Amino acid sequence: MTLYDEIQELKNFKCEDRCVLSVYLNTNPADLNAQNGAWRIHLKNGLKRMEEYLEASNNEDEIKAYRNLKKKVEREINDNQDDLQKGVVIFASPHKDLWSVHYVQVPVKTNFHWETEPVLDQLRYMYKAYPYAGVILPSLKGIRILDTSMGIINEEKFYEFDSGLEVWTEQKGVRSSGKIQGRASGQGAGSVGGGAAGGNSPVIGGSGGGSPTDELDHRLKENLERFYKDMGSKIEKLKKERKWEQIHVVGDPEHAKSFAKSLPKKPESCVYKNLINSSPGNILHEVFEK
Repeated sequence: MTLYDEIQELKNFKCEDRCVLSVYLNTNPADLNAQNGAWRIHLKNGLKRMEEYLEASNNEDEIKAYRNLKKKVEREINDNQDDLQKGVVIFASPHKDLWSVHYVQVPVKTNFHWETEPVLDQLRYMYKAYPYAGVILPSLKGIRILDTSMGIINEEKFYEFDSGLEVWTEQKGVRSSGKIQGRASGQGAGSVGGGAAGGNSPVIGGSGGGSPTDELDHRLKENLERFYKDMGSKIEKLKKERKWEQIHVVGDPEHAKSFAKSLPKKPESCVYKNLINSSPGNILHEVFEK
């Protein structure tokens, strides 16, 4: 289920009496308010204040339901404290066994709610600011694809371009290091589109004269453009399958512009930086936060 679908289900979730606990917890290690485990204090105090408020109502059924959910929330977060990112969002209720947990890589403002329905304001804002999107990084090595939402990498793929075989192959899996081991067979070192000499890419487009090198460069460029065109169709298919609301293209100007032309529709943005070997977090920062 996509986050969009889950939000729609949460919008329709209601109970007659208050039975839904909504938790937004800031765990951002870069935020002074959450550093050095301060988030633990905010979690404990926030849940405690909510319990004290409910105790004043003298509704034993409501108090019992809340206490059970409180323990479950505390256990969930404490069990995963080594993997926390910028924030945690949880919706829980004994009604229909609601249990929805999101560890997000976007800013969260700490808040706790006990209502008849999930409080979705922050989640909707996060989804709008960091929607389901495909971030595409074209290069001579191949094309790196990040499937992302809420600042999280859902999946990462790499389609390798082999200029000698004139085919591409798919490599799946998230690379936490962000490093890509590509292969462009049979080519020398040089630059693409005026990049720095001595890089991983051969020169595209010679100076004329009909030499074997010129012919090889021309053939390489044609094969690369054919590869981009083929991948453009595949990206459009992925967009429909993954329900991406946006596509962003990231790469040096020549490759980014060339690939953008292969897409049926203009991408949401083009970032003209060679980030093919950058970490996913750095790439998402360049796309969504600059």
